[in-house]
Amino acid sequence: QSQLHLNCSNGSNGTGDCSWAPFDGDNYKELFGALDNAFLVAYAVGMFISGIFGERLPLRYYLSSGMLLSGLFTALFGLGYFWNIHVLWYYIVMQICNGLVQTTGWPAVVACVGNWFGKGKRGLIMGVWNSHTSVGNIVGSLLAGVWVSSVWGLSFVVPGIVIASVGIVCFFFLVEREWLPGRGKGVSAGGIVAGLVSDYTGGRATTCCVMLVLAAPMLFLYNHIGQNGIGTSIAMLIVCGGLVNGPYALITTAVSADLGTHESLQGNAKALSTVTAIIDGTGSIGAALGPLLAGLISPTGWNNVFYMLITADVLACLLLSRVVLKETRGWCGSMARKRG
Repeated sequence: QSQLHLNCSNGSNGTGDCSWAPFDGDNYKELFGALDNAFLVAYAVGMFISGIFGERLPLRYYLSSGMLLSGLFTALFGLGYFWNIHVLWYYIVMQICNGLVQTTGWPAVVACVGNWFGKGKRGLIMGVWNSHTSVGNIVGSLLAGVWVSSVWGLSFVVPGIVIASVGIVCFFFLVEREWLPGRGKGVSAGGIVAGLVSDYTGGRATTCCVMLVLAAPMLFLYNHIGQNGIGTSIAMLIVCGGLVNGPYALITTAVSADLGTHESLQGNAKALSTVTAIIDGTGSIGAALGPLLAGLISPTGWNNVFYMLITADVLACLLLSRVVLKETRGWCGSMARKRG
């Protein structure tokens, strides 16, 4: 959808106007905003439900069916171009359906990876594995961009076929968990660094908090020097992205797996899917609210947008403070026992 937005911004004839109804009016930005919100809200709501189904269904079937349906609705969005569908509600319904079925992905894949690796190396493994989100975003944008200025419908149909094809591969070849004896039944980017550090220190929350504390001044610095040139802007984006993405990757993967396989669940590893869905669903609410707040605040100046991001960063640190304190006490107690 962002590729279609770009096409409308540039204009197929270079005029800067969108030539595809119903996005051919002066309010096309608002219409694209409605499509964005339709997907994000559906994704956030569906995420709180999908984990429950993920507990009760085989992960291989659940993930494969979700990928096939994601491919279907993505392709149907693009087919609106070839079918000359100029009704906004068609595209909104496709976005809602796509947002709902895509919620099957994250809980299922985190549960599968969590089933294969114990807590000792889970942070590093999931930090490396989680880099697929950024790689996928880059490759997906490049793939969709091939047709964005010519036949934008293919920017959706082709990726839809790709994800549906991978869903078929998952159906036939995905192994949900490691069954070798002596391994405790399988369960007893910045994301790679966060995972490695958290594995070494045993402090997931502390690692996240330290990175978020560093992210706040970096965001402030980026706001002041980011306009000095493309090189400076890219460098600051890499630093800020690493500091923000590290906690994100750790919380949505390793932390989710740790909570979902906590001893209080009495070995019910299937709860991992629900825990992951709740955490990612909560994050999706932020993904929906963030652009909305940025759009509301930006008319008052971009400085205020950065201040909003810094405020959100500080609030995240405060919410982690209780767990950080608990981890710190654990380290102090361990050191005292060693001295004793």
